Amino acid sequence: MRTYRFKLYNSKRNRKLHRQINVAGLVYNHCIALHKRYYKIFGKSLNMYQLQKHLTKLKGISRFAYIKEIGSQAVQDVTQRIDRAYKLFFRNLKHKIRTAPPSFKKIKKYKSFTLKQTGWKLDEASNSITIGKQQYRYAKSREIDGKIKTLTVKRDALGDIYLYFVCETLENEVLARTGKSVGFDFGLKIFLNASDGRDIASPLFFKQNANAMKMANRNLSRKAKGSNNRKKAKLALARLHKKVANQRDNFHWQTINKLAGEYALICIEELNLKAMQKRFGRKISDLGFADFVNKLKYMAYRTGVSVVEIDRFFPSSQLCSECGYRNTETKNLKIRNWTCPKCGNTHNRDRNASINIEREGSRIFFA
Repeated sequence: MRTYRFKLYNSKRNRKLHRQINVAGLVYNHCIALHKRYYKIFGKSLNMYQLQKHLTKLKGISRFAYIKEIGSQAVQDVTQRIDRAYKLFFRNLKHKIRTAPPSFKKIKKYKSFTLKQTGWKLDEASNSITIGKQQYRYAKSREIDGKIKTLTVKRDALGDIYLYFVCETLENEVLARTGKSVGFDFGLKIFLNASDGRDIASPLFFKQNANAMKMANRNLSRKAKGSNNRKKAKLALARLHKKVANQRDNFHWQTINKLAGEYALICIEELNLKAMQKRFGRKISDLGFADFVNKLKYMAYRTGVSVVEIDRFFPSSQLCSECGYRNTETKNLKIRNWTCPKCGNTHNRDRNASINIEREGSRIFFA
C-alpha cells in the first residue's frame, strides 16, 4: 500500500467539504452517545452493524437528514473507526492496561471523512476531482501509481484541505546499495550516531523557531476571546507549528532516502520514548524519533532494506566495543567518554553504543 497526498486549491466551493467533515463529526458524536447510553443500560457495547442499521433509519427522519450529505460509505467508515476504538478499549481493560474509552470530539476539530470506491471521480488529466456533484481542483505534484482503494478528505488546523489516496501497489522499489551494514544510536545533539562515523546532526527545528512561537503565543494571549484578531493570531501560531512539522518531515524523508540508498542492513535500538520524554522533555518531541522509526520501516519495506531493532535492555553503552568488558559505571549519562579498564581503549559513549548496536543487530539478522 502507498499513500499519496495532494492539497486542494483554496476556493469558496471548499466550504461544502468543510460542511461534510462537520457532518462526519456529528455522526461520530451521535454514535459515541449511543454507545455510552447502550452500555449504561445493558452493560455491553453496540457492534458496528447495529450502529449502521440505526443510522440508516435516522436518514428517514427530517431532523437527521444531514447524514445524507456525506454518503453511506463515509458513514460506514465512521462506524468502523468507533468499532475498532471500542474493541481496543475493551482489549486493554481485559489486559489491565490503563486506557480511556472513545470520547466526544469538538466538531471544529474533527478532521476527515473517508470514501471507498463510490461517491467520487478522479480526473488526473485536468487535476480535478468530483466529490458528490461538486468539482474541486488540486495541486498535482506527482503521478498516482497503483489502484486507488480509498480516498480520505482531511483538513488541518489552518483550514486547508488535503486529499489522501491509498493505493494498492504490487511492485516495490529496488535501490542500488553498497551492501554495507550500520548501527545507529539516537541522540539529542547528534540525531544519529553512526557506527561508521557518518553521523547526522540534530536540526532541532522547534528550537530554531522558538522565539517566533513565543511571540506568536504572547500575541494570541493578548487578544480578546471571540474576536477576529484572536482568530488571526491563532492562525499565525498554527502556521508556525505547521512550518516546524513540515521541516521535520522533510528532514526525516531526506535522511531515510539517503540511508536506504547506502545501507543494506540498518540496526537501531528500541526506544523507551515515555522515559525519554520524561527526562528530556520537548527535545524528544522536536526530533520525532518514533515518527522517524516508522518512516524508516516503511521505506525499508518498499526498498528491500533490512531494519533490525535491538532490545531496549541491551547494554549498548556499557559494553566495550573492543573486548566486550561491561562497565556499569556508564549508566550515568553524564559520562560521555570512558576508558576500558580491561583493554585500555578510550570510547566515546555514543560511538561505542552504535558499534555495539551494529554487532548485535548483525548477529540477530544472520542467526
